[in-house]
Amino acid sequence: QLRLKTENRRMKIRDKILIQKYYLNVFNGIFLALGFVLLTFGLWLLFDRNNLFSELFSSGKNQLLAYISCILLGIGSVITFTSAVGFLGSVMEIKCLLVTYMSFQILVFVTQMAISVLIFMKKEEVHNQWNNRIDEVISEYGNESLAEQEPVWNILNAVQHNMECCGRYNVTQWERNKNKENSTQIPCSCTKSSLKKWFCD
Repeated sequence: QLRLKTENRRMKIRDKILIQKYYLNVFNGIFLALGFVLLTFGLWLLFDRNNLFSELFSSGKNQLLAYISCILLGIGSVITFTSAVGFLGSVMEIKCLLVTYMSFQILVFVTQMAISVLIFMKKEEVHNQWNNRIDEVISEYGNESLAEQEPVWNILNAVQHNMECCGRYNVTQWERNKNKENSTQIPCSCTKSSLKKWFCD
């Protein structure tokens, strides 16, 4: 009877370990996917210069996009590596890997807290830069002497057309644009027009 109780106790402990391993692997799987998403998004921002974020945040001496890309790549790499270590440690039951995994989890938590504080402190600056850059694009839109900016305008057109909006807040923002033939014109992307030109009546 004592042996039976001991066996039952061992089975309960083994079952608990299996349940813990299962949840740990599910948890790691979610974070592994998150790590890959952050890595992919960081690489996309870094190398694809024909997206809205790149065009809005890469003007002049503004290096904000490069910083965002590096931060995403760093966080994505750490999360991916940590999740892989945790997965191997739990499956193969290697104590060293599990200790490493716990250490990295603490490091990731502290880093995320620090980044959250930094983002909170810089949110006004980022918001202002974003708004200023959009206002600049709206003012320059359709200027024949700035043909190199056409990819930016095309992206703005795509955003306005797909989101059915006009300007950052509303259509009145286009009043500041001096490249129209007359003051009543607005971008064709603000209308349902299929004309391939910058402004429509």
